[in-house]
Amino acid sequence: MPSSFSHSRGLTETLNHHLHDDLLRKWYPLVMDTKHGGYFTNVTYDWRLASDQEKMIVSQARHVWTTSKAALFVPDSSKFESYARHGLHFLRDFMWDERYGGFYQIRSREGDSTDCRGWGEEKRTYGNACALFALAALNGLTRDATVLAFARETFEWLETHAYDDEYKGYHQFLTRQGEPFDETSQYRSIASDIRKVGLKDYNATIHLLEAYTELLHVWDTEVLRVRLVSLLKLIRDTMVTKKGYVQLYFTRDWMPVTFQKASEATRTLNYALDRVSFGDDHETAFLMLEASYTLGIRNDGKTLEVAKHMLDHAIDNGWDRELGGFFDAGYYLNGSDQCSIIRDTKTWWAQAEALNTLLIFSRIFPENVQYLEFFEQQWSYIDKYLLDHRYGDWYERGTDKDTHARYGPKSHMWKCTYHTGRAIMNCVALTSDEVNCSPGVRERKLELDKMIDHWKTIKLAAENRTMVTANASS
Repeated sequence: MPSSFSHSRGLTETLNHHLHDDLLRKWYPLVMDTKHGGYFTNVTYDWRLASDQEKMIVSQARHVWTTSKAALFVPDSSKFESYARHGLHFLRDFMWDERYGGFYQIRSREGDSTDCRGWGEEKRTYGNACALFALAALNGLTRDATVLAFARETFEWLETHAYDDEYKGYHQFLTRQGEPFDETSQYRSIASDIRKVGLKDYNATIHLLEAYTELLHVWDTEVLRVRLVSLLKLIRDTMVTKKGYVQLYFTRDWMPVTFQKASEATRTLNYALDRVSFGDDHETAFLMLEASYTLGIRNDGKTLEVAKHMLDHAIDNGWDRELGGFFDAGYYLNGSDQCSIIRDTKTWWAQAEALNTLLIFSRIFPENVQYLEFFEQQWSYIDKYLLDHRYGDWYERGTDKDTHARYGPKSHMWKCTYHTGRAIMNCVALTSDEVNCSPGVRERKLELDKMIDHWKTIKLAAENRTMVTANASS
């Protein structure tokens, strides 16, 4: 059946050109460190390698994930498979702790210990989740038994060391030995993220959901299914508020960390812990749908309802109605039903994730034309204020709010090709004509269409139940 977006051939061609010429070919093989392994971290706005090249597990792993997915998507698949395998060696030989297991948060360019950000030998659940995400994707590409064994070992390490048997969920802060620590522990950290020590972390949780979903594609076992279901329910039923946004941090026993009743000065100092993050909301909406679909949960109307509520909340409260794009952060002041914008910048990853989620929801809810309209406006915003039409790729922040972003780095430890790569590959697939697209695009399109049809069936069933109930009551 022809795509409902078959009229958008011009958009598909634009997205496809951007993916190949302005994203993938700009990054690879430039960022591959052929001397010490892994990928270079710091790259200037005009694609020059910086002198400092620390290597953090998050970006190292996400390069493996992106190149693994690109190898299944683009015609020159063997080249991208070699890029992905290149990153695997650094993960295995330098970022994995041979003595205690688990991935270090950071290493030097050569793979040694470094004092960057004060992480030292510490580990983070978030970083290990990213590594698992990458290994699962690489195994999906290569079907290499040694890669799957490495992924399973990572999963087992996380479950042994990070899982909280008493209160459920996962600890984020771990010593080299894999021991969780908090502000009462004898162990004292000097890491840059120490303010969040001991808290249950939204970011670690949603990316564990993402990683376990990816792993289920290649390793379908009961223990993994149980954990993935529990993560989905934890996010959906505990972390998402009734208003429709993700509460970012919780105490170990799941009390929300909030400063709504504090003074303005205290509240402002703690926005890192307590705010509405619109980018995390629409990314989480997509990840929940993906997880539930991969699990094969039937009639999961609750997840669809919550995910839609999250996207609608982000549109209603975080969308810039003048220029387009989603603002970075908002806040509900104590007792207020109005979400105030506290950070009007627009970070690249949040805009990319919005592009992906809006297009998928426009397919699930074609009768709700606002999703397609916002998707088209979102791409227009990205094209005008985030794409670097001179040097390629994306600025870190939209230039409508930060003109200096034009000269900011193209790459650093938190910025690589994962958010943009996933968003653009999905958008290329969904807007492509099934008959005329390449085999890799067609395969991804069919995967996404199956997921969308799954959720359309659930939506229709919910609508029918509502109609029956209404008729019965009348």
